[in-house]
Amino acid sequence: MVTVAVVAVLLLGAAVGLLIKLPGSDTSAAPAKDSVDVGFAQDMSVHHLQGITMANTARDKTENPAIRQLAFDIESTQLEQVGRMKGWLTLWGMPEQSPDDTHMKWMASSSHAHGSSGTATGQTGLMPGMATSEELARLRSLSGDQFDVYFLQLMLRHHQGGAPMAQYGATHAGVPVVRTLAENMLKSQSSESEYMKQLIAERGAAPLP
Repeated sequence: MVTVAVVAVLLLGAAVGLLIKLPGSDTSAAPAKDSVDVGFAQDMSVHHLQGITMANTARDKTENPAIRQLAFDIESTQLEQVGRMKGWLTLWGMPEQSPDDTHMKWMASSSHAHGSSGTATGQTGLMPGMATSEELARLRSLSGDQFDVYFLQLMLRHHQGGAPMAQYGATHAGVPVVRTLAENMLKSQSSESEYMKQLIAERGAAPLP
């Protein structure tokens, strides 16, 4: 975990340095604090960090080369993406997480972000697809084939839960580089999700509900 944290910090520094020269990253035109761009960067960073944690666990515990490679790919891709998103937030002068500890208020037209009244209220706690602390503890307690199956199930659900946020960001973000990143997330995670479904089926298991 210390290694992951160090790498994340280094990626953040690199992202800030690179973004200063990117079109659309001018701080004079920074998006508003309640914009899709800021909300997406804040919430997807939090969502990704749990995915990185699970992938890091799998890379250390699995004995299966294919799953170890998948975990490495997810960890490295999402670390780089978190670095970019935190870099944007720094350039925009925004906090890394929502100050009121709610999520997805920026998805104004999405059912995920609505309360019973139909207004965009956001939500507290875990975002869709994220594992609970009990599920993460169970993952760490398993080994062998049981670990591999549960990791694949949790990570598949994690990808599926984050997809609506990426889709909304790709469609509604105002900054071109934010839309591009969201589109890339959808493409890569869709491919990984199909692969994980295949690996789960090969092990005689089924995705989590």
